[in-house]
Amino acid sequence: MKTLEIKLNTLTCPSCVRKIENTLNKENGVESAKVYFNLSKVKTDFNEEVTSDETLVNIVQKLGFEVIEYDVY
Repeated sequence: MKTLEIKLNTLTCPSCVRKIENTLNKENGVESAKVYFNLSKVKTDFNEEVTSDETLVNIVQKLGFEVIEYDVY
């Protein structure tokens, strides 16, 4: 199990939070995805044997959000 933290450009609305969380939580291999609105940060626990950090970052970008940086640990 790995954790991915993504720093986003400023989030503007609560519906953005739901959109990101719902989409990531449907992805195979994702155990949990949580968006911290005030921090503009996404934290996702995932199984690296099923999906990858690059895949999850790409999903967030395809939803229309600008990824500033990300870290995996």
